[in-house]
Amino acid sequence: MEDNNLSPELVSRDLQTRFIGQKIVYYSVLDSTMEAARREALWGTEAGTVILTDEQNAAHGRFQRPWLSPKGCLALSVILRPNIEYLPTIVMLVSLAVTYSIQVITGLQPQIKWPNDVLINEKKVCGILIENDIRKNSLRHMIVGIGINVNLHLPDYPEISAIATSLSDQLGKEVSRLDLVRQLLVEMDRLYLSLPHTDFIFDQWKKHLVTLGQTVRVNFGNTVSIGVAESVNKDGSLMFRRKDGILVKIVAGEVSLH
Repeated sequence: MEDNNLSPELVSRDLQTRFIGQKIVYYSVLDSTMEAARREALWGTEAGTVILTDEQNAAHGRFQRPWLSPKGCLALSVILRPNIEYLPTIVMLVSLAVTYSIQVITGLQPQIKWPNDVLINEKKVCGILIENDIRKNSLRHMIVGIGINVNLHLPDYPEISAIATSLSDQLGKEVSRLDLVRQLLVEMDRLYLSLPHTDFIFDQWKKHLVTLGQTVRVNFGNTVSIGVAESVNKDGSLMFRRKDGILVKIVAGEVSLH
């Protein structure tokens, strides 16, 4: 089925991007697109290069948790070399690009759980992992990993079916992975090229956050706290009001809707 054929020729054919996706490296199976992208980045491959695979055997998400990525999912990593000042904004724009591409291709209305998980009907449909190679206050490269549950029947995976969903399960039919990845690269390219306008990206990201105003559980290290997610800052941090009334700034950690 051509709609699910992710060959570089089909993905890049007449692709309307300036640089993201102009070079695509495809593997039928990988341990992890992040590892392959890391190797490409260290070899000096150009920014905008996309590592794409049909299946991952040893993928990880945040906090080194295993990430399920069988056939039917969309798994890719993108190599970027932005100015270091844009790092917080890129976290926002990637989740926005995923959200926009799902809206365009499926008509579904995803939301973002701080900082960058993409949800549909309160279940996770996409995970995003960002790694930065920073040395002496200089960014050598950034790798953005994206995993989207596209054509995945979640009841077959009881270990995650309570918290995850897929586009096909939401729609009751399969979705073209080819159309989705092409739209995703277009959205990423458009938002990335608008980076000087960080206020626009922040406003759109904030608009799509499902976390704000919600009672949430925050895990930092061995500490667990419950309170209300009140607001976000332009650096991407979350302002969290603990039960004791103290307002805390969360820069990194795991936040779940309570």
